[in-house]
Amino acid sequence: MFDLTGFKALVVGVANDQSIAYGCAKAFREQGADLAITYLNEKAEPFVRPLAEELGAEIIAPLDVRDEGELDALFAMITEKWGKLDTLLHSIAFSKKDDLHGRVVDCSADGFSLAMDISVHSFLRLIRKAEPLMPKGGTCMTVSFMGAQKVVENYGVMGPVKAALEAATRYAAAEMGPKGISVHALSPGPLRTRAASGIAEFDELLNDAAERAPTHHLATIDDVGAYAAFLASREAFNVTGGIHFIDGGYSIVG
Repeated sequence: MFDLTGFKALVVGVANDQSIAYGCAKAFREQGADLAITYLNEKAEPFVRPLAEELGAEIIAPLDVRDEGELDALFAMITEKWGKLDTLLHSIAFSKKDDLHGRVVDCSADGFSLAMDISVHSFLRLIRKAEPLMPKGGTCMTVSFMGAQKVVENYGVMGPVKAALEAATRYAAAEMGPKGISVHALSPGPLRTRAASGIAEFDELLNDAAERAPTHHLATIDDVGAYAAFLASREAFNVTGGIHFIDGGYSIVG
């Protein structure tokens, strides 16, 4: 139905082959897009580079979103090689373990600020960097979770952080809309990813989601990737600002 041939897509957040970002990158590539894929640091590179090479990524670069120099270097590389960007996928989040596992009201100020910076403000920084490369429009996406809208046991401070991410998505969509740039938040149900493994009793949440979801199936990274690829396409040009649930209907049963 849709084709991403000739599209240039930047994917931030691949950690391994179970990452949501990897599922999205794979779907973009299968629909014909050219890829730029980042890795966090030297420790992460051996896990990410083989996956990026397998997908034929034209740009593979380090990116710690807290490092303005690395951000500048990445976008300079994209500008030099492609001269444009059609799609941005932001799939990163972080919280200190003590803050994640503790009560929200006990979260440290510096821990809260760090979680907000990496999980939320970095998306806005990436959009700002991408904007000049999208003169004819484009698509920016991030990844949220239903804990942004409902209390999910053991999700802790990431609930308020993801809520802020969803609000930022709506405001960015309103600001970018006149330029033809859409902004979305993908909200999969519980998925067995490395990031999710840090949440206490996550296996119980997975089992509950599979049991209660109308489809009785957990979403997969391929499900998320397929949806992301559609949102990146021209056919979705008039869709923006949404929080897109990809969860077998789990979010509607509460």
